[in-house]
Amino acid sequence: MKEHPKFAVIGGGSWATAIVKMLCENLDTVGWYMRSVYALEHIKKEDHNPNYLGSVTFDNAKLQLSNDINTTIAAADIVIFAIPSAFLNAELDKLKVSLEDKIIFSAIKGIVPETSLIVGEHFNQHYNIPMENIGVLTGPCHAEEVALERLSYLTIACADQEKAKLVASYLGSDYIKTTTSDDIIGTEYAAMLKNIYAIAAGIAHGLGYGDNFQSVLMSNAIREMKKYIRKVHKMKRNINDSAYLGDLLVTGYSTFSRNRMFGNMIGKGYT
Repeated sequence: MKEHPKFAVIGGGSWATAIVKMLCENLDTVGWYMRSVYALEHIKKEDHNPNYLGSVTFDNAKLQLSNDINTTIAAADIVIFAIPSAFLNAELDKLKVSLEDKIIFSAIKGIVPETSLIVGEHFNQHYNIPMENIGVLTGPCHAEEVALERLSYLTIACADQEKAKLVASYLGSDYIKTTTSDDIIGTEYAAMLKNIYAIAAGIAHGLGYGDNFQSVLMSNAIREMKKYIRKVHKMKRNINDSAYLGDLLVTGYSTFSRNRMFGNMIGKGYT
């Protein structure tokens, strides 16, 4: 592992934009891949993403922008994927360069549809990436609050704690506090499950249920999450830690939560 690794972020959405902002606080160069040529050209000219977190301005001298995923990954030692899980396979199909010598971190919350695996397991089983070279970035942390530089918290999970600490050191700043974990499987499942519970919370809100019901829903959700994660990956963990309970609460209650908003619209009868 290099002492001063090169980072790349794959994705052009709000979470990818927030991660690039965090990395730019500590690095002189950050690789950034996104499909949209329009968005790339806009960032080069106007110093901000035209589609997401428009208030975040970048120093273009720090960005290595490209719409060629192979160029971006080839130049990096640590690659952070931050694209919707539904589109991950389509992006990986474009690869001509090998991932086997890279350290892969997932900021993706969900299941890869083609394999029904969480992202870490997908990279391990289909791209031969050792589990000690795979990590997860999880919350509780909304991209919108990163953009506003409100105090936020990240959990960086990796079986190799030295790699987790290294990545944490490049993401931390005055407004981003980091902690590390060795529970890569548990944190990734928690990041997926909390979105389901947040949709349920939104539906309940849209139907007119109040705070009393929401509190029962969230307490039942964390108990179910604990049982589920323990079943799929048994190890010592504290389900009350921020990567589990904290991420569930912010996604279930926050007005920034898109999953809660989606559920709220369902509850109100929108189709």
